[in-house]
Amino acid sequence: MPGGTSMSGSFSRICKGLLLVGLLVHFFVKDVMPAFTAITSDFPVYITSAKLVRDGQDAAKLYDAPWFREQMQHYGVGTPYKNIAFAPYPPPTALFLVPLAGLQPLTALRVVIVLYTLCLVGSMLLLSQIFAWRLVDSALFILLSGHALQTGLAYGHPYIPMSAACLLAYYLYLQRMPWVAGLCLGIFVPIKYRPLSILAGFGLLRHWRVLLGGGVGAAAVVLLSIAVLGWEVHYIFLTDVVWNHLSGRQSPAALAAHSPQAQSFDMMFAQLFILDPLQNPHPWVALEPPVRTLALISTKVLLVLAAVPAMVKLVRGTVANALAPTIGILAILPLLIAPGSGTYAYVLLWLPVALLIEHFRSEGARVHAYLIFGIYTLIGFIPYGHTNPFVGRGGLTVLAYPRLFLLLAMFVVCIHGVMWPSRQDEARLQSPASAAQAS
Repeated sequence: MPGGTSMSGSFSRICKGLLLVGLLVHFFVKDVMPAFTAITSDFPVYITSAKLVRDGQDAAKLYDAPWFREQMQHYGVGTPYKNIAFAPYPPPTALFLVPLAGLQPLTALRVVIVLYTLCLVGSMLLLSQIFAWRLVDSALFILLSGHALQTGLAYGHPYIPMSAACLLAYYLYLQRMPWVAGLCLGIFVPIKYRPLSILAGFGLLRHWRVLLGGGVGAAAVVLLSIAVLGWEVHYIFLTDVVWNHLSGRQSPAALAAHSPQAQSFDMMFAQLFILDPLQNPHPWVALEPPVRTLALISTKVLLVLAAVPAMVKLVRGTVANALAPTIGILAILPLLIAPGSGTYAYVLLWLPVALLIEHFRSEGARVHAYLIFGIYTLIGFIPYGHTNPFVGRGGLTVLAYPRLFLLLAMFVVCIHGVMWPSRQDEARLQSPASAAQAS
């Protein structure tokens, strides 16, 4: 009935409006205001390295952890804890906050928070343009990132502007500006590697101009970094830092202490299978390190192999609009197999999850779309205070890794949706002539 439809639509708008108000209040009270009042966690690394560059200090010492902590104290960037260091960040990271290096640390953080908030607004507008969503729906989608926004603002990591750049890149790609789209992705690759997964998606589907634009952007940042910081610090990074970081061996002493935050198979297997009298006295089963390493490698190989058939199907062009699920799978998989990733990195799910939701909706696989959206929302509001106490309690340790298993569930849903599409989608792909006649 028209009246019933109108009433249902009004009720839906009211609910969305109330939810938006609640999320906005939560965002300003829980995320913005605490970040405005104190410097925490990783922001000191970014602002200290920027001040060192501004003052012309020897960049080759960036990876000298004791010296770097002394410089933090010299610049009054809080009291550094014993494990804080510039490693494992790539050298171009030191350039990120150079424009703000002349400010007091807390003032610089406040400027960053304002700029990141503007990036959030821009991301909402881009989502609305890309997917023809109503602005309220785009705002809800961004704010449902939850914990990722809170830690992203407080710690000063560049993931929020990076995710906004990914959305801008996809928008520019749709506007037939592939070179500029690639540049938007490439400029962040030397700082954080995550945009590589999106560039890989474009490359697999032969969008070469996007890929080349990304290469140009990344090369420009690297060359600028070498010109400003010198070659020696880059050599140290390539020979002493990058492999330890990618293999998860950057700070083994802090492995157990930080495992709930990292939420990775590396950290979970360490808690389950490595006996450490001080940090992990109660593993589930104490295994020899080589056995644990074999189990970890096997798990990651299985995840990659699970993605291969779906990627082959997408690359061969047997799936309509293959770019969306390709980017989705390639963005989720690195988060699953990485040695560790903070909550703040999950803002990078904005573009992949939005693409997956729209793809599955357009293909008639609404269950997959709703599942992915539901998992995305749950990741944003995991009650870590209730799950972290399970760390170090034998087999119950797995309960301390909800984000890891939610991401795994999203990955499985995505693979299933590609490999076994809905009947409506399958029929359309198999009978294009009949579909054309129907239209």
